[in-house]
Amino acid sequence: MTPNPGTGRRLFQYALTAKGIFIAAFIALAIGVGAELAGPFIAKSMIDDHMLGIERPYYETASAEQAAEYKGHYYKRGDRFEPGETKGAEVRLLQSGRSFYFINQPVASPEGERTFADGLMTIKYGDKVAQYPAEKLSAAELYSFYKPEIPGILKLVGLYCVFLVISIFTEFGKTYWLQASANKVIQKLRNDVYAHMQRLPVYFFDTLPAGKVVSRITNDTEAVKDLFVAVLANFSSGVIYITGVYIALFLLDVRLGLVCLFIIPLLIAWIVLYRKLATKYNTIIRSRLSEINAIINESIQGMSIIRVFRRHKQTREEFEALNDDYMKHQNKMLNLNAFTSHNLVNVLRSFSFAVILAYFGFGSLSGGTAVSLGVLYAFVDVLGRLFQPITGMVNQLAALDSSMVSAGRVFTLMDEPGEDVTDGTMPRYKGDVEFKNVSFAYKKENYVLKNISFEAKQGQTVALVGHTGSGKSSIINLLFRFYDPQKGTITIDGQDVKELPKQWIRHHMGIVLQDPYLFTGTIASNVSLGDEKISREQIEKALRDVGAERILAHLPQGFDEPVIEKGSTLSAGQRQLISFARALAYDPAILILDEATANIDTETESLIQSALEVLKKGRTTFIIAHRLSTIRSADQILVLHRGEIVERGTHDELMLLGGRYYQMYQLQQGASGGAVEAQPAAISPA
Repeated sequence: MTPNPGTGRRLFQYALTAKGIFIAAFIALAIGVGAELAGPFIAKSMIDDHMLGIERPYYETASAEQAAEYKGHYYKRGDRFEPGETKGAEVRLLQSGRSFYFINQPVASPEGERTFADGLMTIKYGDKVAQYPAEKLSAAELYSFYKPEIPGILKLVGLYCVFLVISIFTEFGKTYWLQASANKVIQKLRNDVYAHMQRLPVYFFDTLPAGKVVSRITNDTEAVKDLFVAVLANFSSGVIYITGVYIALFLLDVRLGLVCLFIIPLLIAWIVLYRKLATKYNTIIRSRLSEINAIINESIQGMSIIRVFRRHKQTREEFEALNDDYMKHQNKMLNLNAFTSHNLVNVLRSFSFAVILAYFGFGSLSGGTAVSLGVLYAFVDVLGRLFQPITGMVNQLAALDSSMVSAGRVFTLMDEPGEDVTDGTMPRYKGDVEFKNVSFAYKKENYVLKNISFEAKQGQTVALVGHTGSGKSSIINLLFRFYDPQKGTITIDGQDVKELPKQWIRHHMGIVLQDPYLFTGTIASNVSLGDEKISREQIEKALRDVGAERILAHLPQGFDEPVIEKGSTLSAGQRQLISFARALAYDPAILILDEATANIDTETESLIQSALEVLKKGRTTFIIAHRLSTIRSADQILVLHRGEIVERGTHDELMLLGGRYYQMYQLQQGASGGAVEAQPAAISPA
């Protein structure tokens, strides 16, 4: 599952939900880059304007301000004179080796190779040779010429410190705002994914393991968070930083900037090639991770079965096979990252420096200066900074591709068609249900229900019995509108259910399952399911009415006893009683009992039989029966066989008929009195 081209656009749309914070982060980033890149320009000014500036022409002056004293005379740099200020004779200070020399006359061309011998400074530039009388300066005399430059140097140092402080604060702001905006975006994305999962039709989860869904909502969205935090931070800062660096390079010297432009196409080609290879590996890696989550989830859910049937080895082998394949592709990604990591950045950096030094450096060092030493120093410094963001971007390529693949998986889940959610509700209907010539197939023309027709009036109890796969649960699925039939109509109070929002229909339905599902919380919260309309008094009354008070009285905290791990600390009978109380508290118009007493012991069953009569009163009740003895009082019993209703009537009518129901009942009665306990399971409904 490769990320589609719209993944980036949709991620951008999510980023717009926190655009204010992102903009603040990018502004801080731009200011920080500018403050950081000011350093080389300050260093250039120190070198060219102050440290090497003493080689510029000096003129004798009568004023001591900003002037150096040498042998009773004052000398000031030519660029320090105010307009209209009188200049005296020109002198020069030139360096040869490690020493500086005073030349008491103008120098025609100071560039070239310099040597000093016998009181003469010789300057050789190409075929030209010039000699000037010179005097070597002592350390104190040299300091007197540097002394006027100290205030300027200190000012630049102070300016550098200011930019450093700005850089520190903007780095903090950038990191904080990017993290905050990423958290906000991921919060919305995760909420949207979870909300969409709630809207997915029930049949969607028939083929997609829970572990895979969990992986997309947790692992994949967390990987998308890395995209906004680490990847976006490095790539956005990298782009801004590289842009700033190239602006700085061109400001320093246009020729040097043009020479360095070859780095950009190499970087783009690098990223494109890397992503082409990495996407293939990351798609498999994320898929394997989902499958690992799914098998772990399945193993935990079925741990008792695995142990009872000694499936440890087979389960472990299945897990190890997935884990080995996951590691194999992780190693492929590792190899790819090793070949395309910052080592190649080092090669690119070395090659760039070699080009710059070969093209310009020798001229500067030999005296035939193509650029000033300060410009060359600043350029090398700035060029070195260019590879910091490139290294950061390259190191985040793996995270970039992994995040894009994960985002694609998340958006694929969100693109699954969901059910429309309609706000509000409808008045409580009576519960008159009618199936008219209903046929239904889960897959194409393989019908599991064929021409089903029956009617259930308000207050009636309809029992569905039949062998496994006869279609009992399918009728309930259609009633809840988890699916819609291909043929025929289903009406409630004479209105076609397809014309009503699914949420409205289900609002007045209740169900008690054979294996009830309890949520983490308390017994009371599992009765109300957090519905504020159900008061504490209603909760306690419902529990008392189903006989739960007696069964749960021994618990330390009574109805506030904590429920964990789907009620694993409670017995099957206790869980079922809570499920009955839940149905009673919601006061449904239509009640479905899906083999609700199958897992309850005889003593507990006797407690709730009377409660069932209270529960069914005034409601249309559908019972999928496991024990046929529990449906003897049903108003109508429908016997299903291979998706068709083969018999219908009351218990007494069907017994007199002597057909399929009679045989099932006699077989169960015989099993209950004999030794063949497993026999009903072979013919009991699923």
